[in-house]
Amino acid sequence: MLVRRIARPLLAAPFIYGGISTLRKPQDRVPGAAPVVEKIADAADKQLPVEVPKDVEQWVKVDAAVKVAAGSLFALNKAPRLTALVLSASIVPTTLAGHRFWEHTDPEEQFGQISNFLKNTGLLGGLLLAAVDTEGKPSVGYRARKAAKLAAKATEEGYESASKRAAKAQKKAAKRAKKAQKKAKN
Repeated sequence: MLVRRIARPLLAAPFIYGGISTLRKPQDRVPGAAPVVEKIADAADKQLPVEVPKDVEQWVKVDAAVKVAAGSLFALNKAPRLTALVLSASIVPTTLAGHRFWEHTDPEEQFGQISNFLKNTGLLGGLLLAAVDTEGKPSVGYRARKAAKLAAKATEEGYESASKRAAKAQKKAAKRAKKAQKKAKN
């Protein structure tokens, strides 16, 4: 559909641009990302059997590369549902790291941060819609339920057909047995 061909690149553009910009100068994003990376790394260390790297600049670069790669694939309509989910997962920590409006006391700075925070939540909403968009095709769940119903119906029909054939074979066998009995008596 034409709308998707236009909307996907538009939705992907901020991620691609922001990712490239961050890859060029990751050190600009490190101070804002540090508190979020620390919280995520601490939580991951408690849950995972391996130690998670705590190099904030490395995490910033990885996040930027993910945004460029997933954004490009999304814009090109390659695995759009998956890439929309990846971008959704990527925008949450970015928003929490970069737009901490609650920490600012200057009303102008706070307004700017609130605006960017809300912009990112709007992007997240668009990505979530894109992640569930089946492009008019039935979902995997619907197709699986339909296939299961068809398989059950085919199995039932096969069982009924086999039962009829077995009953017919049983009648034939009974007739043959009667004929054999009559011949044996004669």
